[in-house]
Amino acid sequence: VGRVSGIAVGPTCTIVALNRGYHPVLEFKLDGSFVRSWGEGSGMFIGTHALRFDPQGNLWYVDAADNIIYRFDSEGRTVGTLGTNPEPWTWLTHVIEHAVPGKAQFYQETDIGWSKDGSMFVSDGYGNSRVAKFNKDGLFVKDWGERGTQPGDFNTPHSLVVDNNDLIYVADRGNSRIQVFDTEGNRKAVWNLPTAPWALCLTNGPNQVMFVGSVGRVYKMDLTGKILGEFGRPGRMPGTIDSIHGIACPDEKAVYLANLYASRIDKWVAQ
Repeated sequence: VGRVSGIAVGPTCTIVALNRGYHPVLEFKLDGSFVRSWGEGSGMFIGTHALRFDPQGNLWYVDAADNIIYRFDSEGRTVGTLGTNPEPWTWLTHVIEHAVPGKAQFYQETDIGWSKDGSMFVSDGYGNSRVAKFNKDGLFVKDWGERGTQPGDFNTPHSLVVDNNDLIYVADRGNSRIQVFDTEGNRKAVWNLPTAPWALCLTNGPNQVMFVGSVGRVYKMDLTGKILGEFGRPGRMPGTIDSIHGIACPDEKAVYLANLYASRIDKWVAQ
């Protein structure tokens, strides 16, 4: 296993983990027993960043290197994409030199989430500092945000989730805060945190809570921004918590962590 960058729990209770090693996608049962791996030798797993299941159970993969988000079927075949990267021959012969890419293109994007009507929201990300909205057919609708520290600005929007009421929560990592928006980009709240948020997840069900992965720490929060609890201490050995690049929380009793630099997957269970 290489550096573990993403983790998700699927509708069939399968854990899917993304890593930067020779076996990019790993699947496990809930007890941690290995099921299969796939993606070996593929050129699309260069900048492995995040995995998400959409509300219909489709698996989406965010690659921050080639600026494309892929949708897979159950066999790992590509069935849809968001974003494009320039083909060398068309870039050299068919476009204006150094032209700025269109707004439907990403620059090291980081995460994706969905609202009830199927709209898609992308945190974009390292090179850009914005949220981009697409409709259910993958067509660009609008975007908001720019690099900065003021409310509505971002500094490395690193993770994104959408709740049952279609509110969008963005982990504004470089500003150590979470910002909340509606689906039109109107800012609803800003939550300042004790440390930088790296990864977000929301529990299923009507009474959702959020888990926030950071460096050496995980926070549990309600959707008003109140911290309900926290756990963890920094380290790279079992029992400690590394930089949490991905987090999954199907319910309040079990949390799955992608420890990036420790190259380790954890399951933490409430007692």
